[in-house]
Amino acid sequence: MGNHSDGSPNHSGTVATAGQNEVERFQDPGIPPHRLRLADTDPKAAKRAERQVALLFGISVVGTLIFLVAYFAIDLGNDSSIATIRLQNALLGVGTAFAMLGIGTGIVHWAKALMPDHEVSEERHAIRYEEDRQAAVRIVDDIVEETGIKRRPLIRNTLLGAVALAPLPAVAIFGDLGPRPDDKLAHTMWAPQDGKLKRLTRDPDGTPIKAADVTIGSAFHVIPEGLNELQEGKLNEKAKAVVLLMRLDPASLNPSKGRENWGYNGIVAYSKICTHVGCPVALYEQQTHHLLCPCHQSTFDLTQECKVIFGPASRPLPQLPIAVDDEGYLVATSDFHEPVGPSYWERDEHERNINS
Repeated sequence: MGNHSDGSPNHSGTVATAGQNEVERFQDPGIPPHRLRLADTDPKAAKRAERQVALLFGISVVGTLIFLVAYFAIDLGNDSSIATIRLQNALLGVGTAFAMLGIGTGIVHWAKALMPDHEVSEERHAIRYEEDRQAAVRIVDDIVEETGIKRRPLIRNTLLGAVALAPLPAVAIFGDLGPRPDDKLAHTMWAPQDGKLKRLTRDPDGTPIKAADVTIGSAFHVIPEGLNELQEGKLNEKAKAVVLLMRLDPASLNPSKGRENWGYNGIVAYSKICTHVGCPVALYEQQTHHLLCPCHQSTFDLTQECKVIFGPASRPLPQLPIAVDDEGYLVATSDFHEPVGPSYWERDEHERNINS
């Protein structure tokens, strides 16, 4: 058997101890020897790599052009087919992929094949502001020189073209945001039209609702009269105007000052749009008189004017003032007195405009 106690510092695997020959425990391995690449020694290989980088930048340009052509040339009207929508989406995706990957892979290939790849170590030194500024300027000059962008016009020009065109898809997409909403979020179809009050109708068939149809404990999903007849913007208007209609024992309601006449014989109507992130509040618990948003469990107490009693919502559901017309149908006496849906930065201003 081998004797493990007879090692010496001259043998590999031993540990230096005090009094023995000076041997560093952790020696600095230094920088590994630099290996030249093919492009460093062969001008033809360097020229070939330059053309490859330019080709990748050119692919980026082509990808951007594909995106723009698909965005502007393919018209998506109201009668567009699913196949047309899918074609545009596919071209937009392919164009964006080529545009971004072309720039990214081109820069990576440029750095790996043509830029200097030698490793450099530099000692830390005391901070001297003017000397550091001059050193930073020299470093920038060295970087520009090492990239070879001055002596490689093919790469420079294709890179400039790719970078110049790359932001255009984002600019085009911004156009789909449409015009500023201004105060459109503050108004709905419940506002009287030409002095005529809007009837409450069932969602989705638009059948008018009589007060006698609403029994205690029942709940109706409601849309304004005339919504189904809209040719344009129907979904946008519905998203703001949908309402939940319920009937409670009038004694259980606690209307605040000024809202005593906003209901009729225990029948009350509240916006269906949660004030948290706009999900539909579609669950009514008739025993507790609670409305529940299924998205994030915001809970509103119907007996307290839909005050938030649980969850992340920050505001009560807006109440729609209602009454009964001469034929016994439920009508909205006015629009909501505050913007419906989630809070946003101009909501308070819009609320003041509505109530002014």
